[in-house]
Amino acid sequence: MEALIPWAIALVVLYLVVQFFSLSLSFVWNGVIGGIMLWLLNLVGGIFAFHIPINIISALIAGFFGIPGVVVIVIYHLLK
Repeated sequence: MEALIPWAIALVVLYLVVQFFSLSLSFVWNGVIGGIMLWLLNLVGGIFAFHIPINIISALIAGFFGIPGVVVIVIYHLLK
């Protein structure tokens, strides 16, 4: 449940950025999909003792860049 708070904050920030720059709502959908992907990754990663903390930075990266952003976050945590 605590992982939903940064994700929700990141979605609000993305929504405000989209509204400010009059961009399409695809960034908001990317944020939703990115947050769901991070959550599913942690759900499946729990089996293999792999966990990515969902904070504002990771939620923004996953939301802004979508699937490639999640892949970069996973690679970063594997190399760390």
